[in-house]
Amino acid sequence: MTDRTDSVEAAIDVRALTRVFRNVKAVDDVTMTIPRGEVFGLVGPDGAGKSTLIRMLATVLAPTSGDALVFGHSVLTDPHKVKPRIGYMSQAFSLYGDLTVQENLDFFAELRGVPHRDMASRSKRLLEFSGLTEFSKRQAQFLSGGMKQKLALAATLISEPDLLFLDEPTTGVDPVSRREFWRIISGLHRDGITVFVATPYMDEADRCDEIAFMTQGRIILRDTPSGMKGRVPGRVIEVAVDDYRGAMRVLRALPCVHSLEVSGDMLRVLVAKDAGACEGTLRDALAGAGFTVHHVTPSQTDLEMAFATLIPTAAKSTDASDGDILAVAG
Repeated sequence: MTDRTDSVEAAIDVRALTRVFRNVKAVDDVTMTIPRGEVFGLVGPDGAGKSTLIRMLATVLAPTSGDALVFGHSVLTDPHKVKPRIGYMSQAFSLYGDLTVQENLDFFAELRGVPHRDMASRSKRLLEFSGLTEFSKRQAQFLSGGMKQKLALAATLISEPDLLFLDEPTTGVDPVSRREFWRIISGLHRDGITVFVATPYMDEADRCDEIAFMTQGRIILRDTPSGMKGRVPGRVIEVAVDDYRGAMRVLRALPCVHSLEVSGDMLRVLVAKDAGACEGTLRDALAGAGFTVHHVTPSQTDLEMAFATLIPTAAKSTDASDGDILAVAG
């Protein structure tokens, strides 16, 4: 595979990285590069190996074989040179509930060796940046879930890392807090910080410069969000009908229907790009079968549809070369 970056320009250069737990390959021969200044999203089901990969890149876990360079330094042989350049926010990032917001920041600043002369200014900036200034004297245990995550991020950023690892940082957080968290991530990106984030949410993946899908320890798809959507072999039509479960049986039988999925109380139907006026075909078939059709409307392809369509095919290609399965748009 020919990468679009080399190890000098890359924030991360992963080389056949593997981690085995007993007889299970949690991460299986992963090779990729991630450019500096990029927001890179890692998507995959539980147990795919996302956390294990991040932990190895963050020097928390030693690889079984292979290596990775972070800003040119090996996580295997030079972890002491990697650690000062990175921040790592794990799924179980531990704040101290009986300490205030300010005290937590002070503690992590001490822990990460922030010079005393810089602590006050960095803390003030991070509190303003994360919207926590007015809560600086509140104990962490009395913060909302979203505020705790923002405090955890601020504590991770207190050492001013060049590269930030975030392992599903917004899982279980309400939608409003998730949007606010990603506003902060966007600000970090504009400041030139490289962000590597694992996320289960497609709307968050859509905010990344690049995304990769991981399953069974392997990266099987990698592209930009728009490139991933562009790979979908068809166009999407939304169908609102009184009985969507029954309607699925009717629609699956139509020659123009490639696949379909349930989205809320609607069906998102993937039809062939050259299917012509397929909207009328769908409507007539459903009406003819006795269903009440509320609307049949063309829609945009989203990442959920892209992954649902592309992953089964990509997963069958695990014996293909990396150049075949890790194609990057552009």
